[in-house]
Amino acid sequence: MGDDPVRGVVTGLFRKSEIGEERGLPKQAVEEIEVDTTGVVGDFNRYRHEDLHDDPDSALLILPEEILAELRSEGWPVRPGDLGENISSRRVPYALLQPGSRVGIGAVGAVITRPCDPCSNLYLLPYVGEHDGPEFMKTLLNRRGWYARVLAPGRVHLRDPVVLD
Repeated sequence: MGDDPVRGVVTGLFRKSEIGEERGLPKQAVEEIEVDTTGVVGDFNRYRHEDLHDDPDSALLILPEEILAELRSEGWPVRPGDLGENISSRRVPYALLQPGSRVGIGAVGAVITRPCDPCSNLYLLPYVGEHDGPEFMKTLLNRRGWYARVLAPGRVHLRDPVVLD
């Protein structure tokens, strides 16, 4: 029984086009995304592009929506897309997403590469700012989401299955 895959569902899809010098937060919700080996088509992440040089190990940012619910219960009014995630899911526990884990998301195949660390760009969120930024970053440590490398490009729609092998 321990070899059965974990099955969840896509609850949100997010992207943000390049707009001047803006950072990639928050990302806007969309109904579907096209994913290639560099990430979500039409999504621009300044940090991934300028600092990571479009590292394919950071192509997607995946976040279980249960984390957002935890943050809200702790008093942070975080909304889907605020943390820069490309894909949110339900029923795929955060702790099971570990480097090397393979995940199918709709038609896309990916492998988890590393956790996404909180960064000072989060200070730009209207409920964070300079005053609460350090506390918010501490709160997000080990809860910001997981980066993934795309193994099989394709489309992802809301309510598509998420299968963790």
